Amino acid sequence: MKITVSLQVTLDGVAQANGGNNEVVGPGFTRGGWALPLGDAESTRSILETWRRPDAFLLGRKTFDMFSAYWGVRADDGGFGEAICSTPKYVASNTLVDPGWGHTTVISGDVVAQLREMKAQQSGELLVVGSVQLVRHLLESKLVDELNLVQFPVIVGEGERLFPHDGSDFGLELLEAQVFGTGVIDLTYRVLGPPEYA
Repeated sequence: MKITVSLQVTLDGVAQANGGNNEVVGPGFTRGGWALPLGDAESTRSILETWRRPDAFLLGRKTFDMFSAYWGVRADDGGFGEAICSTPKYVASNTLVDPGWGHTTVISGDVVAQLREMKAQQSGELLVVGSVQLVRHLLESKLVDELNLVQFPVIVGEGERLFPHDGSDFGLELLEAQVFGTGVIDLTYRVLGPPEYA
C-alpha cells in the first residue's frame, strides 16, 4: 500500500486552518481561511480528484473530529463529503473508542508498526489529508511515499507549519506540477532518501 499525503499550504509553509479559523483545533489563530479566496473551479476540481482517488483515508484525531462534524453530514453533496464518507477511513488515536463515523477503523498503540504492516500486506493508496502532526510523524518514520502540496500564493506569517524547524532531510522527485489561474500550484513529489549535498 502506498501512503500519500495531500495538504494545502501557504508559501511560508503554514498548513493550519486553510478553510477558516477554528477555536477548538487552533485556539487564538486568527489568520485562517487563506485558501478560500484563492481557490477556483479548476484547482478545487483537482483537489477533489485527489480525494476521490484513494482506497482509504488516514486521519489524525483532531482532523478526524473536525472532518466528521463537517463532512460527515455532507455524504450526498456530490463532492468532498461524498468522497470521504463513502471511502474507508482510519484514524490514529489512543483515546477514541467509538468513532461514530461510518467506515472508520481506529488505529491505536504502535501506529507506525501497524502502518508498516498495512503497507507490506495491502495494495492501493492510503491518503492522509490535514493531520499535520501525524504527517510529520509519518515522514520521520519514513512511511510517506508521495507528498502532494497544493501551495497557495499567500504568506500568513504565523501558524502551524508543515515542516518543523528541526527534522529529517529528504530528497524529492517531482512527479507532477499544475499551475492554476489564481496562482495556486499543485505539486506532487515522490519522497526519496536523504538528499545529496554539495
